[in-house]
Amino acid sequence: MQVRATKSAPRLNKVGKAILSVLIFLLLNACRLSSRTLPLGEDNFTLRLGPEGDQREVILHLPPAYDGSTQLPLLIVLHGGGGNGEQVERQSGMDSYADKFGFVVAYPNGSGRLEDAILTWNSGHCCGYALSHNIDDVSFLRSLIDSLVSEYAIDPSRVYMTGMSNGAMMAYRAGAELADKIAGIAPIAGSIGGQARVKYPAVFLESPAEPISVIAFHGMRDQHVPYDGGIGPEAITQGRIDFSVERSISFWLSADSCDPDPATESQANGNIIIDTYSGCEAGTAVVLVTIVDGLHAWPGGVRALLDEPTQDISASEMMLEFFLAHPKQ
Repeated sequence: MQVRATKSAPRLNKVGKAILSVLIFLLLNACRLSSRTLPLGEDNFTLRLGPEGDQREVILHLPPAYDGSTQLPLLIVLHGGGGNGEQVERQSGMDSYADKFGFVVAYPNGSGRLEDAILTWNSGHCCGYALSHNIDDVSFLRSLIDSLVSEYAIDPSRVYMTGMSNGAMMAYRAGAELADKIAGIAPIAGSIGGQARVKYPAVFLESPAEPISVIAFHGMRDQHVPYDGGIGPEAITQGRIDFSVERSISFWLSADSCDPDPATESQANGNIIIDTYSGCEAGTAVVLVTIVDGLHAWPGGVRALLDEPTQDISASEMMLEFFLAHPKQ
């Protein structure tokens, strides 16, 4: 069952509409939200969370394993530029994998001129409204994590983040700046930094305060966030320059003090190349999953706005297996 606080039931009388409006108002403006906000079993519902002055809609998925007492891992899924939480929920197919592996999943909205559409994240060098208005998405995500860990049965040592495209860029940034909160990240088709425009200064992330685990997915034929870095289609990137996948991974190899020589394996007749870097600090690991024929899409998911995803692997399933093996120590 799915409940969206922004939708009302059709054909209600005036009394019914008034009651529903009050209920929606209370839900959207609640300062503290407990695991009793909605009955267990209603596995997807919409909350309004974030720091004061920047509260946004967040779809929360509770798996069947959630009983309100046993602490489960949390995954935060960040949509791509121009999307929203509901869109990436469908694109990733994450709910079914979360049910299989026992994860609570949160799908927050970014920001934009509209409250629930055409939303972006401020990753430092991208994108759109969030970047141009200098939205403090790091503070928003910190507040989101604190709220969910406080109000739900979530293990604070097993908080993870993933994202697609602009959401992946934000996951990279959050991994660096919220390393005290996040155990691991799984960026998909994103870059760790770059230049917002050709003449703009390059944006680099500062090294995280502590090591975290990373599994990144990227297609070699991605034309929107190029695998080797550079500028994608002018109409979409507006001249943005992204760092390469190699540079993004090198950042985490240094931050986690990993062995620079990976163990490499291939799958799907060579279309999937998996580089696993070991010897990292605090039990962390860094993994790069390269899709040789991959485009700008969520591997194993459904097509969103741009490209068709490969079905040779499921990024959603692969990252959850990886995360379960790498809690924060």
